[in-house]
Amino acid sequence: MEEFRLDGLTVREHLLALAEKGNRKFTESLHPGVEHILGIRVPDLRNLAKRIASADWEAFLETAGKECLEERMLQGLVLGCVKPDADIEAYLRRVTKFVRIIGSWSECDVFQFAGGKAYFRKHEARLWEYLKEWLKAEGEYEVRFGVVRMMEGFVDEARLDEMFACFERIRHEGYYVKMAVAWAVSVCFVKFPERTMRYLAVSRLDDDTYNKALRKIVESNRVTSGAKDAVRKMKR
Repeated sequence: MEEFRLDGLTVREHLLALAEKGNRKFTESLHPGVEHILGIRVPDLRNLAKRIASADWEAFLETAGKECLEERMLQGLVLGCVKPDADIEAYLRRVTKFVRIIGSWSECDVFQFAGGKAYFRKHEARLWEYLKEWLKAEGEYEVRFGVVRMMEGFVDEARLDEMFACFERIRHEGYYVKMAVAWAVSVCFVKFPERTMRYLAVSRLDDDTYNKALRKIVESNRVTSGAKDAVRKMKR
């Protein structure tokens, strides 16, 4: 297939132009061990993604590169801007293809499901099962993808206990997985402090993840000082 172009330029040419006003050293400092970084600012990538989503975005996804961080991130951003397929399975196949190439925490975290709240709620049950499958994956960022998306869309009264149970079944030792679970538990605490406190008292999370969760809770500016004091005493 012929390479996708926008305004007569390839996506790579657009990215190189945006990189000239970016900050490569700063971006590299946030991604230790990740190679091929251009340092493009995320707002600039979002604007490019919106333009691609208004063009032949399917052709873009078919020919998109994946060598550098920004090329991969752009694919996720485009998937969040398009009008999603009416067939949820067709859209999830596109999402799965993206998740398989994620190479950093930022590529994972910047993603959002397309279609807004209405589309999400219409397919809520399917998306929940889809995300649970990612928690069993082998790849560090694949598991993180499942955790972060759960945190963003499913921290509610109905699924809170099941979410905790899902986190406890994760067997991946990756740093970015543990940090994602800690982050998610801290969000649960902000929204449901009493229920999350009861969970923490009996949690079977490994000590490292558990203590990271406590630290995230204490660092939150949405948690009362009294609750923070109680949480500090729970450190293992």
